[in-house]
Amino acid sequence: MMAQDLADHLAPLPLTRRSVLGRGLAGAALLGTSLAALPGGARAQSAGADQGAGEITVDQAHQAPIPILIPDFGPGLGDRISQVISNDLSSTGLFRVIPGGSLPANARPDFAALKARGVRAAVAGSATGDGSVRVEMRLWDVLSGQQLQGTAYTASEANWRQIAHLIADVIYERLLGEPGYFNTRIAYIARTGPHRHQETRLAIMDQDGANPHMLTDGRWLTLEPRFDPSGSQLAFLSYANNRPRVYLYNLRSGQQSLLGSFEGISYAPRFAPNGQSIILAVTTPNGGSDIYTIDLASHSRRRLTSAPGVIDTSPCYSPDGRQIVFNSDRGGSPQLYIMNADGSGAHRISYGQGHYGSPVWSPRGDLIAFTRINHGAFSLGVMNPDGTGERILTQGFTVESPSFAPNGRAIVFCRQSASGSGGAGFSSRLGVIDVAGFNEHELPTSTGASDPAWSPFRNK
Repeated sequence: MMAQDLADHLAPLPLTRRSVLGRGLAGAALLGTSLAALPGGARAQSAGADQGAGEITVDQAHQAPIPILIPDFGPGLGDRISQVISNDLSSTGLFRVIPGGSLPANARPDFAALKARGVRAAVAGSATGDGSVRVEMRLWDVLSGQQLQGTAYTASEANWRQIAHLIADVIYERLLGEPGYFNTRIAYIARTGPHRHQETRLAIMDQDGANPHMLTDGRWLTLEPRFDPSGSQLAFLSYANNRPRVYLYNLRSGQQSLLGSFEGISYAPRFAPNGQSIILAVTTPNGGSDIYTIDLASHSRRRLTSAPGVIDTSPCYSPDGRQIVFNSDRGGSPQLYIMNADGSGAHRISYGQGHYGSPVWSPRGDLIAFTRINHGAFSLGVMNPDGTGERILTQGFTVESPSFAPNGRAIVFCRQSASGSGGAGFSSRLGVIDVAGFNEHELPTSTGASDPAWSPFRNK
């Protein structure tokens, strides 16, 4: 989220900018069928089968991206599908895509010719149909001559991009041994207008920036979207009717609903891993904020922190739901703390230079991402859950709002530039970076953007 937004709009309230640091469409069904291996080749394997000669570790791919041939799947639609697959794989920095030519899905490749071109893996494919489309793909390990995957997808032509993302996911998983994240979405805040008076809308798009949809009309300041574990609902902060509170947005029905009513401002929401409750922060009359959980079925609430005048905020569950990382100034400056899910056992984990905020736990449970301000400079980094192994991934005038891809491999975040007189030169864009700190690139959006939230895996 944009820290200055809350600083501006909460100015009349007992919250200062130090407390703001770190607060924190379903497509049609797709039918996938396995294709048996061609004569002389290995049988098609399921995604959970032994990877065999096709598996390469991610660390190896960091050092030497995998050269993979992605040919045309046919004219028109087939060519567009090939391009999306190529873009997905290239965006990770783990693949070196070799485009062009054709490789029929119903014939064994010329492995000697592919080896001579330096190809390590090759995709064969075709796309046919009118109205509904059938896409066939085979993934080959060029060095061993084995077929690693053979699958056909059938769907309405309107869902051709989802088919392409699914194919890219299959390739990623078969070659790297972990799930791909291309068939996912990113919720964000779309921003238009002058720097100091921007219109903000809740928005959602595919993870590559395609298919953006505006979900709210921009009448009210909107911030902090967060997905539920099913990917079908968003929690977000809205200033509707000039009362900042947390709302729920159902992505299937388009309906919005208020999440409880507090005397103070409710903000920084996140869903529990089981999807049955939401954890958030609520301001208090004495200038602090406490952390609460709200049961979505009974609407009962439980307060987890209650130190007078202390600002506890930005709570985020561990993937197993047993612990919560949060931001607190209880030690005199904003730092990261971890407590048990019942609020007990709170202890500090951040000990570097500066103020820490925006903690978010990796879906794999191995890392916590954060933002840090030191001498006015923003950094985005990761650390182990015990506070060790802190690494800064990127820096800038403002870098904030980290959110992990559902496989824990990449982080999407907001990068803002400085503004001159009258807001000239200001920009707010989304970036993506690998958790190893390489392959940073901008995520294209049709408007200014902030507050990104990466969806969980979609049903395949």
